[in-house]
Amino acid sequence: MRKIALIMMSALFMSAYSQNLNKQVFDILNLDYPGLEKVREAHLRGDDTAAAKALLSYYRNRSSIILPDVDMNNITISKGDQKIADEALEHKFFVHKGYQPSYFYGDDIDWTYWPVKDNELRWQLHRLKWFTPLGKAYRTSRDEKYALAWIDQFRDWVKKNPCPMNASKRKTIASPGNPDSDAVVDIDENARFAWRPLEVSERINSQPEQFLLFLPSKNFTPEFLSEFLCNFHLHGEYIMKNFSEQGNHLLFEAQRLLQAGIFFPEFKNSAEWRSKGIEILNKEITVQVYDDGMQFELDPHYHLAAINIFFNALQVADMNGYRNEFPQSYIGAIEKMITITMNMSFADYSIPMFSDNRRTEKRVLIRNYSEWSKVFPNNQQILHFATEGKKGEKPDYTSGAFKTSGFYMLRSGWDMKSIAMVLKAGPPAFWHNQPDNGTFDLFINGRSFFFDSGCYVYSGDDEVQKQRDWFRQTMVHNTLTLDNKNLEKTDSKCLLWKTDGKNDILVVENPSYEGLTHRRSVFFVDKTYFVIVDEAIGNATGKVGIHFQMGENKIVEVPEENKVYTAYSDNNNVVLRTFGTKPIIFEKEEGWVSYEYRQKQKREAFSFNINKTDDTTVRFVTVIMPVKNAEKAPTVFAEITHAENGELTLEVTIEKEKRVLTYSLSTDETK
Repeated sequence: MRKIALIMMSALFMSAYSQNLNKQVFDILNLDYPGLEKVREAHLRGDDTAAAKALLSYYRNRSSIILPDVDMNNITISKGDQKIADEALEHKFFVHKGYQPSYFYGDDIDWTYWPVKDNELRWQLHRLKWFTPLGKAYRTSRDEKYALAWIDQFRDWVKKNPCPMNASKRKTIASPGNPDSDAVVDIDENARFAWRPLEVSERINSQPEQFLLFLPSKNFTPEFLSEFLCNFHLHGEYIMKNFSEQGNHLLFEAQRLLQAGIFFPEFKNSAEWRSKGIEILNKEITVQVYDDGMQFELDPHYHLAAINIFFNALQVADMNGYRNEFPQSYIGAIEKMITITMNMSFADYSIPMFSDNRRTEKRVLIRNYSEWSKVFPNNQQILHFATEGKKGEKPDYTSGAFKTSGFYMLRSGWDMKSIAMVLKAGPPAFWHNQPDNGTFDLFINGRSFFFDSGCYVYSGDDEVQKQRDWFRQTMVHNTLTLDNKNLEKTDSKCLLWKTDGKNDILVVENPSYEGLTHRRSVFFVDKTYFVIVDEAIGNATGKVGIHFQMGENKIVEVPEENKVYTAYSDNNNVVLRTFGTKPIIFEKEEGWVSYEYRQKQKREAFSFNINKTDDTTVRFVTVIMPVKNAEKAPTVFAEITHAENGELTLEVTIEKEKRVLTYSLSTDETK
């Protein structure tokens, strides 16, 4: 019944509104633009009704503008999008995939409704992302109820979410959670969510496709066109005056404003939008991308997003004749960004969930590589990853160091039978980065054994922030802490990187706490097993612990031997054993992993701890060895025989075979 009532309300709303033409549209358009001759002629003779009809006809026949990934000749809709569209008819809006089923926002839509005090839920409400599924449902069915719903909800949003510069201070609105009680809502507080520049840019990014999807509808009237264009123009001008100061938000806003200027070249200000977007992107690719290709937030998720921002901007400019506005250095920087992504990826296309990263589907990455390969056709490595190795060439090296950003890959090969460690130890970074310097993920024969805990949620009220803070703790990463506290400083330096094709040595150092520096040395011995030496250097005292996060099951702990091993039945396991310069205390810890937003599951976690009582350096030696059957694994012993003045020597015994591992920071060549 609610659905029928909504459709009837929409139809009545349309008929009541059909005579309201926003004549401002003729002020913001360049009526001398080729193709608008009939619009200009009718407007000059004072017949704006005819001018609006001519404008609608122009857009319905326009075919000169090309958008990447938008093909109006091959529109399909998935079952998921169909469900989103049908729920939207009842004002159940798909706002965030972490909050399902969708919430009901009231018969009279309450755009301030905040069922869970997670900021993302409220910000993303104003991205209006369900409008695109509504458009696909309309184009595949030609059922006008979807067009009516979109037009009704679009107008409702515009009416109830005025641009802050024009908003009155307060209004009264009923909440669907308590429809009998009116609540006074501060417009300024609501505008903080509705008109945050990132959300504004998200709307102008998605609205061109929505515009094309609904354009054939008989309910897409000349009058509604005038309202749509005026609102879109307001969004573009708002971004021009309210860019974010830095970070990925600024990139999103610039790229989307560029695209808006290209898609609606009829606006008087479209060239200015395009030029401003390109100007910012050309500048920010030198600011936000390190010389080794990593985006400066040190978050694989936002690194990938940044690649696609820069890439999509180049792609849409290229398709519409503006590629020459990007210098060759811009294109080269994108290629570097793709290279570090290839190096961060394991053979199954998974990427460590460092910082605020989450699990990325393999098909998504392959699709990205395929698109990138079109722009970089001579890069055989990109082609290799785009075709899962069927074409192109794999990199001619295994291990790699990206020292500026602090990402290191110790690798035996590139296939599923390979061993690969990715370690993160970089400079200070921004909001999405976590205090995790020294952490690592280890991939062996198709399985990740020490995957990062993830991020779970972003921000919100005290309860949501508490949930976020748990996943950000240093102690839930594979690194060293003092008294289980978060790192006070994240500014790691690479002291040594040495690889000869058979063995890798990495030494990184972080000034983690006042009075305590963490030096982590990693030996990848014969490209078969790892020896990690952790040193807590300085006069700070307290409990020094090295933490490890492992799988969700099949983990066996042997505390009396400071040993942990996996017991998978597929002959793909690891044994971890730690030795110390002082007695070690084994502690089992709380463990969780979050692969997707607001989803988490239990996992095994533990630490090895030494009580540091003076300025004597505390040292741990950890051996991580791939084995088939851990219960039948060879015995392992390791001890440090020399450690001073930047020199380190240790002996590792596997069964009866003794191996001496050593380096000198003063004489070894850093490669």
